[in-house]
Amino acid sequence: MSRPSIALTPLGRPAAGADTAPLLVLGPSLGTSAILWEDVAPALAGEYRVVAWDLPGHGASSPATAPFTVADLADAVAEAVDGPFLYAGVSLGGAVGLALALRHPDRVTAAAIVASGAKLGEADAWRERAAQVRAQSTSSLIVASAQRWFAPDSVARRPELSGRLLHALQDADDESYALCSEALAEYDVRGDLGRIDVPVLAVWGTHDAVAPESKAVEIADGVTRGAVREIPDAAHLPPAEQPEAVASVLLDFFSQQRQGTRA
Repeated sequence: MSRPSIALTPLGRPAAGADTAPLLVLGPSLGTSAILWEDVAPALAGEYRVVAWDLPGHGASSPATAPFTVADLADAVAEAVDGPFLYAGVSLGGAVGLALALRHPDRVTAAAIVASGAKLGEADAWRERAAQVRAQSTSSLIVASAQRWFAPDSVARRPELSGRLLHALQDADDESYALCSEALAEYDVRGDLGRIDVPVLAVWGTHDAVAPESKAVEIADGVTRGAVREIPDAAHLPPAEQPEAVASVLLDFFSQQRQGTRA
């Protein structure tokens, strides 16, 4: 295993005094890039320095050249940013958030785990997806991903962003996507949740079949300080589907942590 390379992208227009504002790091879902967060970031940038990171071979990040784990991705994020930070991540990005809370609790002050779980899917299914992408490219995933990613009305409501996200999937490096899938095949922190003491908010979309309410509840019940919030009319990519609702939930959660109150 090796530590993968990731790229950071500043998002939103920094507010006055942003140099001293808390740092908020945003993580992606598999197959997407920093554009997943671009409609949420402006609302967050009034209170935080906002940066998003891209998975290996996605967006601005270099392709992966060797296998890696979700823990390796967490270490790469911790190495890429300075000082303490708040974190929010979607799906695989959410899994990285839990790994950060386990491996770098002195760096992560609070984490929002969006449309994710302590385990995601079955190992054999992830390995089969990796094999499919190596044989047929990420283009072969477009239809199935659109069905998983978006609630019934999301594409019609936000066609331009939905299309850009699907293009990001098509543009992702095939081998890097396959290696991300294999990392998820090995990912399972269900037995470690009790060791997480940083405040955690588990967020789920009403229509999400990949990471439904039960996954969010499992996280919130398993960690020391956990809470759950639902995003109505969203499936697996709430920041793209319901950016205003996601921004509101994150601002409320992180504000509570900055004030020293329990989530």
